[in-house]
Amino acid sequence: MDALDILTDLDNVIPFFQAIFSADEHTVIGYEILGRYQINGSFESLGPFFMDEEIPEEYKQEVDNVVLTKALDKALELDKDVMLFINRDAGLLMQDDGESFLQMLLSYEEKGMALNRIVLEISERNYKGQSDHLDHLLVYYRTYGIKIAIDKMGNDSSYLDRIGELAPDIFKIDLSALRSTSTSHTYQNVLYSLSMLARKIGATLLFENIEMVYQLQFAWKNGGRFYQGYYLHYPEEQFVDRKLQKEMIRKEFHEFISYEKKKLSVIFEFTENLQINIQELLGRHKKYNDYEELLKCLSDDLSNVAFRMYVCDEDGFQKSDNIFKENSHWVLQPEYKDKNWSWRPYFLENIIKMRNEKKGILSDLYSDIETGETVRTYSFPLNNQDYLFIDLSYNFLDRMGVLIN
Repeated sequence: MDALDILTDLDNVIPFFQAIFSADEHTVIGYEILGRYQINGSFESLGPFFMDEEIPEEYKQEVDNVVLTKALDKALELDKDVMLFINRDAGLLMQDDGESFLQMLLSYEEKGMALNRIVLEISERNYKGQSDHLDHLLVYYRTYGIKIAIDKMGNDSSYLDRIGELAPDIFKIDLSALRSTSTSHTYQNVLYSLSMLARKIGATLLFENIEMVYQLQFAWKNGGRFYQGYYLHYPEEQFVDRKLQKEMIRKEFHEFISYEKKKLSVIFEFTENLQINIQELLGRHKKYNDYEELLKCLSDDLSNVAFRMYVCDEDGFQKSDNIFKENSHWVLQPEYKDKNWSWRPYFLENIIKMRNEKKGILSDLYSDIETGETVRTYSFPLNNQDYLFIDLSYNFLDRMGVLIN
């Protein structure tokens, strides 16, 4: 595709629209505008044109404006609650301090296009200017109701640095790397952390490049409100019916919900059984001189269950040595005594919960710092002040079918 061919044939530069679906209504809530060039009866993506660093920026801006103008003309026919997602490279946008882009939008506002329906997807991939200048422009755009989305989340960690500065309305998370259930647990945890961050700052999650049902399930489970990708619908020249995939999404969500409920039931039953077993063991070992003696007694009964145990008080100070399973033998690790673990996520919250409910708590899955294994911890109140912590082994969790989050 030659750049001059495109510039001299702008009639065949057209917008395509990729539908974005909502989790709450299962309908189309917006469309992302994508550039296409019609040649020999087929449509070619303009992505390579915009990515080519040898093409002058003014040429790219001219083509960008043609695509946007044609898209906005068509969008005037849409329902008044449908959003339009517009991609803009930060470098191109800042050529004239974003003025031409804003003036174009304002001209369509006069025709009935409310600017609070516009979502600007900003890409800083090749931006070499000062970030504070860009930030000031985006703040200015927001005064008109324009929403800001950070693009390419999930495949470029540098964007994490910009979240606090931009406070975007939408995180756009790329699920390209999540193409199978074998994708690393660490990668999934990173995406989960992004979803937690979005919740904290009040941003909406949009998961893109969803190409299989597993990715849709992951997006649903991790707080995604908006979904986009070939699994749901390919980009088209025309706007698709907003209810096109309503029944399909509803059916898929029903499967997700059923699976999640079954999984939670398994974990609940497992936790209840663990509670009964630990209570019985503690009932048999009521007499002990110190916690190390108690841990040695428990280790005989829990040899196929745990790989580490210790006791902490309600403030997180360790009251015992660790007892650790090493090469099939239990060893005491006195160096851990008196360490404080109150800094761990949810530690104090779980202590208060155990104290009030008088029952144990099973943690979610996490990677153990020392062993690197995927584990869970079961904690249990020994009395009103001290709590037993049992790190459950990977093999045990696997046998019990609770290596699921």
